[in-house]
Amino acid sequence: MKQINIDKSYLLLKNWWEDINLTNFEKSYLNKETQLSKLQKYTPPDVWVWEKENGGKFAKINRPISGFTYEKNLPKGIHPFQLYSQGTPNGVKVTVMLEELLNLGIKEAEYDAWLIRIGKGDQFSSGFVDINPNSKIPSLTDNTKGTSIKVFESGSILLYLADKFKKFIPETFEARTECLNWLFWQMASAPYLGGGFGHFYAYAPEKLEYPIDRFSMEVKRQLDVLDKLLSDKTFICNDEYTIADIAIWSWYGALVLGRLYGAEEFLDVKSYKNVLRWAKFINERPAVKRGRMVNKISGYPGSQLHERHDASDFQNKTQDKIGN
Repeated sequence: MKQINIDKSYLLLKNWWEDINLTNFEKSYLNKETQLSKLQKYTPPDVWVWEKENGGKFAKINRPISGFTYEKNLPKGIHPFQLYSQGTPNGVKVTVMLEELLNLGIKEAEYDAWLIRIGKGDQFSSGFVDINPNSKIPSLTDNTKGTSIKVFESGSILLYLADKFKKFIPETFEARTECLNWLFWQMASAPYLGGGFGHFYAYAPEKLEYPIDRFSMEVKRQLDVLDKLLSDKTFICNDEYTIADIAIWSWYGALVLGRLYGAEEFLDVKSYKNVLRWAKFINERPAVKRGRMVNKISGYPGSQLHERHDASDFQNKTQDKIGN
């Protein structure tokens, strides 16, 4: 490549871009240098302005305003519970919980699971926003008493179902408090893992050292908290499997099992031996295996059950059998 000695600032200032004789490679190089310079020297404006194309993978999905963008009613099935979700960690929490209840023979926990494709903006329909004004999955309606009770936020749904059926939550006040401590720990901690680490490590348009380092530190501290907690316990709350395990496993279990962000080597997850033991143990539960399949839209087609309306769907309606 020919040698060039160009004052980049001068070229940009004079707007001579089209008039100078540069190769496409050189123009591309200058473009990248300019973009990097902007990233390094970014100064926040007095008033932030939403730029739809500036935000990486989810730039066209997320937005700074609430409310629905189009009119559409949600489908309804025949079962008491109607779940509108996608198989993200937060969605998996609820499908695992429902499958665990059904595994105990609680027929009143039967549910229809409808797929909300967040990548296509299904969460911004009028029907979905009517259940959850925040337009986040999962959302649930309980129709067992003739009137529809709306429940949203995954932790709230877990607690609602646990209290309704008196399962997977301790009975004593002290043990229940401990369980809720860890349930809400997960709800407060996961944004550091997902919206923080996951976004900047896997989805952001540029790999930036500061946010990746910052959120890696937070996630590894969280893993260390769990590893020490589980050093002498079978489950999060001693020997009782609870909604705290379901909530935490759906995020941190998936992380150490290599299912999130392709970051298992980067975060050295194998060093958290107690978390890994606990994650593998829960992973073998039949209800957990089924719950992971519901509303799942990636991976092996045989592991994807886009909608769930009957127990037989796990054998008959996975994507390898009905894929389209």
